[in-house]
Amino acid sequence: MNLDHAVTQHRTLIVEGCDGVGRDALLAGLARRHGYTVTRASRDLPHVDPVRPYRELLQQDGALAVDAGLVGELVYGPLRRGHSRVTWIQAFDFAEAVAERHGAFVHVTAPVHVLEDRLAARGASAAALAEIDAAVTGYDHAFSTLAEHAPVLTVEERPVSGGGPDPDPDHGEAAPEPPVASFARPFPRIRSPCRSPSRAELTGTGPKLVPHASHPHGRRLAL
Repeated sequence: MNLDHAVTQHRTLIVEGCDGVGRDALLAGLARRHGYTVTRASRDLPHVDPVRPYRELLQQDGALAVDAGLVGELVYGPLRRGHSRVTWIQAFDFAEAVAERHGAFVHVTAPVHVLEDRLAARGASAAALAEIDAAVTGYDHAFSTLAEHAPVLTVEERPVSGGGPDPDPDHGEAAPEPPVASFARPFPRIRSPCRSPSRAELTGTGPKLVPHASHPHGRRLAL
């Protein structure tokens, strides 16, 4: 199965990935080739109910692709502030709402060295560069856990050489959209997700999640 086929099975796609991955080209391709309405979720989350803006987005009609940051809050919140404004319970509730809308998460990822090169070229701080490896691992753990509540498609960028083009139009020239052929590679394997977190982990007091056996919701694609 390739991404072009996978998107026909999901009317909602929640697209996320760590700083430096090429979400924009993927979203543009979804809009042009498959007719998805692309929207960008606000990064300013309400204090009382931080998931509310995402639930409201799911009320839109038609095929929807969201440039989201909810999983990013689960990852970068602890890295940068020591805590996440989104709890795991809230994330699970949202994931189940996505599944009910025949949706899926799309985890866009790239090799750590590629992300380091891209962010360094943008003038990222030493602190931002130092957290890349932890962020990539954090996204892997987060999506593996969310795969127990909603489908997760993992799209792997594979630049031909070097760090590849800068995928962010806000930082220099925008990268070209990936050709259709780049979406037509088979799934090499199913991701092994993490177990569901315990109550201690949900409250941030327990140990980190650890991997266990593979889960049927996880799929990996190449970009």
